[in-house]
Amino acid sequence: MLGASLSRWTMSYFAAALVCLIGAEALMAAGFGYPTVALAAPETLLLVHLTTIGWLSLLMTGALLQFVPVLVARPLQWPDLSAPALLLILAGLAALLSGFASMAGIISAPLEVLPVGGLLLMLGFGAVIATLGRTMWQARPLTLPTKFVVAGLAALTGTVALGETFALTISGLAGGEEVLSLWTHGVPLHALLGLGGWMTLSAMGVSYRLFAMFMLAPDAEGFSTRLVLYAGIAALLVVAAATPFAMVATAGLPAMLLVAGVSGLVALALYGRDIVALYRQRKRRVIELNAQAAIGGFAALGATVLLLVGLLVAGQLSSHIGALTYLFVFGWLTGLGLSKLYKIIAFMTWLECFAPVMGKRQTPRVQDLVDEPHAAPWFGAYYAAVGFGTLTLLVDLPIAFQLFVGVQLFATLAIVRHFYRTRGLLNVPLKLRGSTALPHLFRPKSIIRSPS
Repeated sequence: MLGASLSRWTMSYFAAALVCLIGAEALMAAGFGYPTVALAAPETLLLVHLTTIGWLSLLMTGALLQFVPVLVARPLQWPDLSAPALLLILAGLAALLSGFASMAGIISAPLEVLPVGGLLLMLGFGAVIATLGRTMWQARPLTLPTKFVVAGLAALTGTVALGETFALTISGLAGGEEVLSLWTHGVPLHALLGLGGWMTLSAMGVSYRLFAMFMLAPDAEGFSTRLVLYAGIAALLVVAAATPFAMVATAGLPAMLLVAGVSGLVALALYGRDIVALYRQRKRRVIELNAQAAIGGFAALGATVLLLVGLLVAGQLSSHIGALTYLFVFGWLTGLGLSKLYKIIAFMTWLECFAPVMGKRQTPRVQDLVDEPHAAPWFGAYYAAVGFGTLTLLVDLPIAFQLFVGVQLFATLAIVRHFYRTRGLLNVPLKLRGSTALPHLFRPKSIIRSPS
């Protein structure tokens, strides 16, 4: 890894993503969106897309731009697409949010901004898919973790396409019984492709490699890992096949969603088994904070599965889908994202600042860039807030939910402060920092090319 290339724009993706996360949590703490209003209300749609596109998608995209080259042991192809892709995604998100804000009566804007935003998002994510796709294409045959990323990018394509169709429908630029039926019955497909396909499968692929690399554990290339991939792809294929059923509102749609759900649960269960095996087989006996904090994310994923099963058995899934989604998004995906960012930012900063002088003078370890004793309590506070927030949604206590999201926001800000301190080398002893220049907060000063 000493010759690994730095993605020039990954830090910018991370910075924009964190701003969106903080904005989404602040809105929830202020009572904006669900549960103050309905799940289908424009305010909730604004909040959902700020979180899923602004936070999770930008986070995942930035991580993939840095780590797909690690997965395939090749430099990133067409790296100059990264900056315009970020600008297009941010512009598309701004247009989309403006459309939802207009629907909510917050601002006055034509509804045509919704499909314009969708088009910009298609162009931005299309550029990301192009650069990552070309990089992986040149590295065939692909490693198993890389195949998860391929499946995730395929799901991203379907998610964006469905989203643009919905935007055209809402704006009145597309009509017809089939299109209206897709809008009425296809939202679960859109959510499953995005949260379950794009974000979860991609997170699985990257986490398999990162956990093995950072904990010195064997690479996950076994039979169970292949079953995780196959079960996940099967769930995505069923969701894709359900689209025509949503367009004609036939009775077969619930059955297909059930099949996709069962296949997805199998994938999650096997994935959990693999992660436990990685922790047990690690050679690094002392678990660093990023791996400790990730346990909270995996616990939230397990709790999400148990809650889903419980709600299905009780016949109350539709009544508590908001609580389930909140736990999945902020417990599992966000918890894992924040915990891995804690290591990734330190790792990239070390590569930029100290890898070039290795062997020439004394340099700090990656761990010297972070302050685990002071950061650990904030991860605990974050997960506790999400857990109690989920309970308040289940028992319908919206004011209490706002209070716990306020705690969640405060913990997030404290964790982001630790990211800033890591990036600014504020935790590194002066004798180890030496004359090292401080890195740019959002973008590396130079690129370390992989040796040819």
